[in-house]
Amino acid sequence: MPTYEYECERCEYRFEVLQSITDEPLQKCPKCKGRIRRLIGIGAGIIVKGSFSSSVPSSCSTCSTKNCSSCK
Repeated sequence: MPTYEYECERCEYRFEVLQSITDEPLQKCPKCKGRIRRLIGIGAGIIVKGSFSSSVPSSCSTCSTKNCSSCK
């Protein structure tokens, strides 16, 4: 679940809330009950899973095996 940052337009109180993407944005400040707005954040980092290698070919272009004397 992403973390959203909010700021109150009346008292300028800033706070973060852990919400689902499908949740409606909050409307009132927890301190003064004034109107709040959701701020645009930098977001979360990208998580890449798996094994990636661009320097090693997956198979030999000559004989289609992974280990042969012509590739080395």
